[in-house]
Amino acid sequence: MEEAFIKTPLGIAKVCGDGFGVSAITVLNSNAAVTPIIPEVLEDAVYQLNEYFEGKRTEFDLVLNPEGTTFQQKVWKGLLEIPYGKTVSYLELSKSLGDVKAIRAVAAANGKNPLWIVVPCHRVIGSDGSLTGYAGGLSRKKWLLEHESPVKQQSLF
Repeated sequence: MEEAFIKTPLGIAKVCGDGFGVSAITVLNSNAAVTPIIPEVLEDAVYQLNEYFEGKRTEFDLVLNPEGTTFQQKVWKGLLEIPYGKTVSYLELSKSLGDVKAIRAVAAANGKNPLWIVVPCHRVIGSDGSLTGYAGGLSRKKWLLEHESPVKQQSLF
């Protein structure tokens, strides 16, 4: 398993993967050292993440290989269907996956998503429009949603 550490506007991200695909992308709450040399199997993932943060990429084209249960994999695939700049509620996500009663299990699987940003769990919000639970912290979730907003707020000052 190869690793790379890259600087993002939200902190240092750790990217993990091998010849079978990217298995994990996490944002760290520590100041790990940025990797000067990116392993070849992770170069495309790092490049695409950098493009995302520069506002040049709205979709990722990576081979993904996250570890998880069959149900978690189903939820993560559902998350990939949420378009850039859009949000859905946990209830809407549960309905789209075929079981409105599975809302708590869907929320739990969402929280275990190992592929930060690429599998856009940050696009899931509460039914009332509130920013709810996010493993990376609500301030990061807010930043990501504002970054993806089709209507960019301009400062008047």
